[in-house]
Amino acid sequence: MTPRQRRLTLVIGILAGVSIAGVLALSAFRKNVTFFFDPTQVVAGQVPAGERFRLGGMVTEGSLKRAPGSLEVRFVVTDFSHQVPVSYTGVLPDLFREGAGVVAHGHLGPDGTFIADEVLAKHDEKYMPPEVARSLKRRHGESRTETESATSPPAAAPAPAAAPTPPATPSAGS
Repeated sequence: MTPRQRRLTLVIGILAGVSIAGVLALSAFRKNVTFFFDPTQVVAGQVPAGERFRLGGMVTEGSLKRAPGSLEVRFVVTDFSHQVPVSYTGVLPDLFREGAGVVAHGHLGPDGTFIADEVLAKHDEKYMPPEVARSLKRRHGESRTETESATSPPAAAPAPAAAPTPPATPSAGS
C-alpha cells in the first residue's frame, strides 16, 4: 500500500467511527427526551402512540378520587378547553390539590387515560410550570396567574418622601 492509500484508509476509518458514535449518541438522546403536551393536544391525537410524555395542566375541581386501602389516585387534568383523566399509583406531593397546576410523567393507556409514573405539583402560590403557563396563555390569551394579578386590587401608592434637609454648614468660629 502506498502512503496515500494508507492516509485515505485512516481518514475513512476515522469518519466511519465518528459517524457511528454520532448515531449512537443521537439514538440515546432521543430515548431520553420527554415531550410536553397539554390536554388539547392529547385529545387531538398529537401524542405519538406508546411513547412516554409529560402532561401538564390544572387539576379539575372535584375530580380527585382515591381508592380506599390503596395508593391509587384518579383525577382529571384540564387546560380549560379539554380534559384528560389521569391514573396514578403512589404518594402525591404535599402541595398537590384540586385547582392547582400539575405536570405528570407517564404514557397514554389504551382507553385514553393517562397513566402517570410521577406527579409534580407547584411549589408556591404564584408558581405554575412554564409549559402549563405557555399552554394556557396560548389557549386563552393570558395565564391564570396574570388574570389573578389583574383582578386583585392595586397596591397602595407609596407615601411621598420627606423633603431633604440641607447639609449642615460648618460654623465660622471653629
